[in-house]
Amino acid sequence: MNLTVNGKPTSITEEGTLSVTQLLETLKVAQREYVTVELNGEILERDDFDTAAVQDGATVEFLYFMGGGAA
Repeated sequence: MNLTVNGKPTSITEEGTLSVTQLLETLKVAQREYVTVELNGEILERDDFDTAAVQDGATVEFLYFMGGGAA
């Protein structure tokens, strides 16, 4: 399967369709409990990770939002 992940072409050996949860595991994404996933331009709800389908050619962004700083 060929994907674009965080702006970079990425190939994985899995064929067919994966869920976002399976993709996170396959790519060994760090801090999965904090990641926000954008799939083909749409930000997903965490509850949808098990059912959202990632297919060949998809564009995926893994986003981490950080807070903090001084005012």
